[in-house]
Amino acid sequence: MALFAINGFAHAQNSPNEARPRIVITADPELDDNNSLIRFLLYSSDVEIEGLIYASSAFHWKGDGKGTKWFVPGREYARFGLNLCPCESWRWGEDEHFIHDAVYTYANVYPNLKIHNPNYPAPDLLKARIRIGNIEFDGDISKDSPGSDLIKTLILDDKPGQLFITAWGGQSTIARALKAIQEQYEFTTNWGQIRSKIYRKVVLLPSGDQDDTYAKYIKPNWPGIEYREFKGGPNYGYGAQLNAASQDSVYMTASWTKENISGRGPLGALYRVWGDGKQMVKGDIMDYFGISGHTTDELKKMGYVVWMPVQEKGSWLGEGDDPTFMNMLGNGLRAYENGTYGGWGGAGFIDPKAKNIFFQNSDTSSKAMATSLAAPKDRSNTYPDFFPAAQRDFAARLKWSTTPIYKRANHEPVAKIEGPLNVMATAGETIRLNGAVSDPDGDVLSVSWWQFQQGTFPGKVSILNPEAKQTQIEIPKNAISGQTIHIIFQVTDNGSPSLTRYQRVIITVR
Repeated sequence: MALFAINGFAHAQNSPNEARPRIVITADPELDDNNSLIRFLLYSSDVEIEGLIYASSAFHWKGDGKGTKWFVPGREYARFGLNLCPCESWRWGEDEHFIHDAVYTYANVYPNLKIHNPNYPAPDLLKARIRIGNIEFDGDISKDSPGSDLIKTLILDDKPGQLFITAWGGQSTIARALKAIQEQYEFTTNWGQIRSKIYRKVVLLPSGDQDDTYAKYIKPNWPGIEYREFKGGPNYGYGAQLNAASQDSVYMTASWTKENISGRGPLGALYRVWGDGKQMVKGDIMDYFGISGHTTDELKKMGYVVWMPVQEKGSWLGEGDDPTFMNMLGNGLRAYENGTYGGWGGAGFIDPKAKNIFFQNSDTSSKAMATSLAAPKDRSNTYPDFFPAAQRDFAARLKWSTTPIYKRANHEPVAKIEGPLNVMATAGETIRLNGAVSDPDGDVLSVSWWQFQQGTFPGKVSILNPEAKQTQIEIPKNAISGQTIHIIFQVTDNGSPSLTRYQRVIITVR
């Protein structure tokens, strides 16, 4: 793409509209899946939800109701000195309906949400997209389910754009959909065309391989499917507060959580926090999070498997599946376009030698122990801390859900760049970028330009006047043709809570 020179500077032209990614959620009844789902529904204005599917995992499966017993070596029921299976079901409620609960609660607050953002989908549309996946047994892909049938249909349809499929639990429902396609088409003349289409279209967004079906079926049979896992970004998982920086930990305290999340209307009331008196499955020995006023030793004497330290009553509990969808959001970072771009969910990485954190050690606990999930995300010094902005944004949307008058809530500012978001420049050249901002509430805005070091150029660039709406970027003379430089235009309002939006420009060196 050519740049137009204005007053001796390369200048960008024409800004494209951001797309709304098509996304499928598959989730097991882990309490942090419940929390992630609440956050996700509050961002349903930013995506096209194609499916909300119950899934099994190594940690949750229903059984077939026929007395069939199931056992996989190394699972949590065989750890910590436990010897509880083969068994007919594992940590699955008799009438599990947490997805239904969240969607029907969303329906109650939808009239308020619609006032603040007209793009929220109608509740009936979301209800119609709930399915039961392969929930009977851990990793079982032997037969179709309503959930796998839906995924198969979506994979094969001709709607434009990629299809993003999350795995908050196991991947057996996704694997079954792919296996059904393979069984139907593998020995037909259309097989090569169909497989190529799937490789172009499907992007898997996992929270790890929680039932080994990726390792055992998907990867060997579908090696061309894009598989995005993320690191470096905010820690939304269990025990995130244990190693959180001070600027992040304030957003996990009991007082902040009560004021902004758990105390905010019907959706907030569904949100799980420490010591809230709830259990996802009655009698679950792994789920002691709702119990307050007891020490670790006391909980153990009560029969619970205590796999992370007890925290303050009412405080942050966890949303470990957030990274799968936080890069899909329309916040201007464009993170959904490429797994390596990075955003509120972290940046994608591929490590063929990486071990499966859920099953690498038979002594580890449910969801791979708090010490694994709460550990620092291996963040490099260059990755920005997006957690405060993400938490404030979440809080704002929960407030929308309880506020029927537009002017009584804060809304995100608008950041735009006058010109294309993908530009070409020559090493040693200076380009000018012009930003434009606005705010629907008339708030005071602050702006900044900064380099997001997710491009392939490894060095720093010079940004002139980084706190003005117009800036100049000096392309280093040692930049090599084909390398990319990512520049972020950021705007933050002074509303309550303060909200931030971005626009990313990707400069490719000629």
